[in-house]
Amino acid sequence: MSTQEFAELQLFITGPTFIRPEVREAGLLPEFGHRDSENNKRFKPIMDHLKKLAGVRDDYHVIIFNGSGSNAMEATVRSLVADGECVLNVSVGAFGDLYHKMAVVNGKKAVQLKFAAGEAIDLGKLEAALVEHKPACVTFTHNETSTGVSNDMRAVCACVRKHGALPLVDGVSIFGGAAIDLSGSGAATYATSTQKSLALPAGFGILFASDEAIEKAKTVKNKGFTTDINAQLGRAQKNQTLTTPNCTLANQMAVQLDYIVNTEGIEERFARHLKMRAMVHGFVSTLPGFELLAPEGRRSPTVTAVRVPEGVTIADLKKVKEAMRAKGYLFDPGYGKLNTELEEKGQRVLIRIGHMGDITPAMLADYLDALKPELAK
Repeated sequence: MSTQEFAELQLFITGPTFIRPEVREAGLLPEFGHRDSENNKRFKPIMDHLKKLAGVRDDYHVIIFNGSGSNAMEATVRSLVADGECVLNVSVGAFGDLYHKMAVVNGKKAVQLKFAAGEAIDLGKLEAALVEHKPACVTFTHNETSTGVSNDMRAVCACVRKHGALPLVDGVSIFGGAAIDLSGSGAATYATSTQKSLALPAGFGILFASDEAIEKAKTVKNKGFTTDINAQLGRAQKNQTLTTPNCTLANQMAVQLDYIVNTEGIEERFARHLKMRAMVHGFVSTLPGFELLAPEGRRSPTVTAVRVPEGVTIADLKKVKEAMRAKGYLFDPGYGKLNTELEEKGQRVLIRIGHMGDITPAMLADYLDALKPELAK
């Protein structure tokens, strides 16, 4: 196979995301032994920088999983929901549904509270479900990638804790793109990954686990091996991974996180994401018949979902995708399963615009200029 067959596209999907040339080049740095002192040169600063991005000091442990954010999420289900306990899975979209599926396939006593696409978590309905089901743990998505809805993490966690349950949060598509102020948020665990707002290749899941979660996990049986957060923690406290890491990705991660913290600056990075969100919202306002899906106040800083005009089909959006490919871009024609459900119900389907990671406002402006005439068709 010739590598010339591989298209060089600018990615405006919701992950994987655009990777800076310097991060690509970091993939050529030397391999290293993951139990050698060279490992510490990579993972010690990685751990420190992740804590700075999360807004935590010593009140959460950082664990890096081989795999993806899904691996970290599944570990919370395996490690924190004991046999006989109930877990309430709150969903505002496809990835909230995924957390529920993880609980079900792992044999947990799982119930789901599901909201329609575009809705955020309603605290009144959540409280009613907590009273009815009396769960030990509650999972929810901070930033729902399929709909562009960002939930109020602090408020949801407070409601969950009022009823004595542990909040387990999926933050995969927002971490690194917005302030999450994890300390004091009330979250027992917070899971994320490398390939979204951190602008790295996929390959690591990241879990922030409170002391409370670590202690609860000690009481739970049948946690698996890589999904046992206590076993993972032993290595994480030595700035290591439980199993052999992707050394290429570790090199890239060390370089990228140093850039985010010490060159771009954390606050500047978060401000850039808000600027790009505003650009996308302004763009949508110029398109007749298009409208933002998420409600005011709950719109994601990293991904925007947009309802297209009545009569536009999934097939039409696939044509837009190919037209944008010819212009050198990868366009996101909406989350596939959700759009299929919407189309079958006779409802308007969605497109998504990713504005996360290392995409710049100038890059986004060029993309939107290229996209506008295609959507006008």
